[in-house]
Amino acid sequence: MKIIIAGAGKIGHSVAEILSDEGHDITVIDRDPDTISLLSNTLDVICVEGSATNSETLLEAGADHADLLMAATEHDEVNMVCGISARKLGTKHVIARIRDPEYLSQTNFLREALGLSVTINPEYECAREISRILRFPSAVRVDAFSKGNVEIVEHKLPNNCRLDGLTLKELPSCFGAKVLVGVVERGKEAFIPNGDFILKSGDKLSIIGTAKELRRFFVSAGQYHKPVKKVMIMGGCRTSIYLTRMLTDCGMDVTLIERNRRRCDELCDLIPGTHIVCGDATRSDVLIEEGILNTDAFVALTGDDGDNIITSMYVRNCNVGKIVAKVNRSHFSDILEQSGLDSIVTPKQIVAQQIARYVRAMSNSMGSSMETLYRLADGKVEALEFKVSENSRCVGIPLKDLKLKPDIIISAIIRGNKTLIPDGSTRILSGDHAIIFTAAGRLQDMDGILEEH
Repeated sequence: MKIIIAGAGKIGHSVAEILSDEGHDITVIDRDPDTISLLSNTLDVICVEGSATNSETLLEAGADHADLLMAATEHDEVNMVCGISARKLGTKHVIARIRDPEYLSQTNFLREALGLSVTINPEYECAREISRILRFPSAVRVDAFSKGNVEIVEHKLPNNCRLDGLTLKELPSCFGAKVLVGVVERGKEAFIPNGDFILKSGDKLSIIGTAKELRRFFVSAGQYHKPVKKVMIMGGCRTSIYLTRMLTDCGMDVTLIERNRRRCDELCDLIPGTHIVCGDATRSDVLIEEGILNTDAFVALTGDDGDNIITSMYVRNCNVGKIVAKVNRSHFSDILEQSGLDSIVTPKQIVAQQIARYVRAMSNSMGSSMETLYRLADGKVEALEFKVSENSRCVGIPLKDLKLKPDIIISAIIRGNKTLIPDGSTRILSGDHAIIFTAAGRLQDMDGILEEH
């Protein structure tokens, strides 16, 4: 596909990298010559220097025959104008990044009025992911399928836990919960395991099931953490605003610490009723004075990765039950793993997953539409949700008789309001939602899991 990305910041660069790796024809527009130079030296993409709102620049990038344009500059209004211009010039589909909280309630209107296919809000999506983690604190990460009917949770096995030494096929009888382990990360390796796989302490598991069954599993396995009631947030960014609203709606008590006085005044108007503190949360005396020792969860959301990481490491020594840090630079992942900070969110990766799913859905010609895509295990594995069409070759055949390609698991089937963790006798029906774990690649359609005739 011919894809144009307007804006080569963190989001634009990450999306360009993923879509280029998947074999698409990528052109990137940016005003900054240094950014363009860096991108052209690191990625296999075409680079155009210029303004994303200039029709001549858009034409030079190929907007008159592009399949998709993603407008991801720093300014919402520039992204809107860029999207309108691209559609007028002939681009088939347009995605625009729109971040301002004031626009959130107008999303549907803006899409229709501006002719946008999709709007993306990295800060809002980041807040949603953190909210899911805080509502299930036993997990390192929580991803939702089928509008929340099924969840994947990442969980790292501590030393001397009850799962150490068990095979996966023993889990149902030992813990009595209908869940399935779809991915096991061990060191630098990622496995899509079968029932004979033996678990070890230190493994990071991606476990799928309904919220009720997952909770039953963690309680039975002795890995369940108490629910979060009191949350402290460091930093008053847009993500903090979205997250505070989500958490207070769930009944959590939120304290937000922001060092800038003017921003604190703005926050008092944007999230009334929240306990806003003007102070420097990187200082231990401020944290202790505001009650960190009696807090259930701490979320670091400043724009400085170093502040987020160092403060989170300090808070970890305060025995806070759950810690989440926003980190933009992915090369910190090894350091964070060793430090014990495992719940890390990266907005650019969240958005890149959304765009990759949308692009694959556009490329699909087989009829089983892709609903959701998550990248797991540092991008080595994907979890995908497909709505199964009546024409799929998977329909009506017992799973044990399907000839699947290597490294693929059909992990769950959602049928109406019912969720099935399938066995060999389960049959997929037309209209089902099937959730697949597979080695990262270019799976675009449900039938892509089958060996060729």
